[in-house]
Amino acid sequence: METKTIQFIRRGELVSLGNVPPTRTLLEVLREDLSCTGTKEGCGEGDCGACTVVLGEAEDGKLTYRAINSCIRLAHSIDGMALWTVEDLAADDGMLHPAQEAMVHCHGSQCGFCTPGFVMSLFGMYQNHVCQGETITRELAAEELSGNLCRCTGYRPILDAAQTMAHWPAVPVDEADLLQKLKQIAPGARGFQADSSYFSPTTLAQLLSARASHPRRANRGRLHRRGPVGDQDAHAVQQGAGRHPGQGAASHRAL
Repeated sequence: METKTIQFIRRGELVSLGNVPPTRTLLEVLREDLSCTGTKEGCGEGDCGACTVVLGEAEDGKLTYRAINSCIRLAHSIDGMALWTVEDLAADDGMLHPAQEAMVHCHGSQCGFCTPGFVMSLFGMYQNHVCQGETITRELAAEELSGNLCRCTGYRPILDAAQTMAHWPAVPVDEADLLQKLKQIAPGARGFQADSSYFSPTTLAQLLSARASHPRRANRGRLHRRGPVGDQDAHAVQQGAGRHPGQGAASHRAL
């Protein structure tokens, strides 16, 4: 079955993936198709955070960063976005990103399995707070890392790492350039594809129309709500498609 080509920006370059089944998760695509095995699979249910990656999306002319669970995020849902995995943070010369450097300096890794997920949550925190000149408090760090589980460290050194990222030389994202690239690949309409294999409504009206027209697909979970458009919308998704892709244990995982 042919499906619409997925396009996203990674490492400043356009990535195009064709014929990705509509039920395939982002984690499956990363590990099995793109050989990006730094992103781990732990629980497979959006609870442990080992599979965390960061998505960037243009909103009102600005870039918004979100740490999400790739194990429950459908691959087609990142069409038109920017993607960062743990392989993307270090510079070409091997210099670590402040999120990585802080974890090393604070001894925030032991067995290492959960480390990539923590680093990506730290990266999202770095972009959303450190790069905006905000101080990361203990409370903020605990809240934004609440979607990541570690059974080795006791969390203290990881929280320390979150609060020391700002001490390292800044590594900003070229947001102006990235926003321009995202504009070029933004789908004209994220609504209904010609093959009807994957629906991505942007409004409540589109969601209800798609659900009414394709009730069997809705029950199989191929309706994906893109962006928060109200409690009624969320209720419709939950009733029709079950658990919403990208929704994890912590609030910062939600779309």
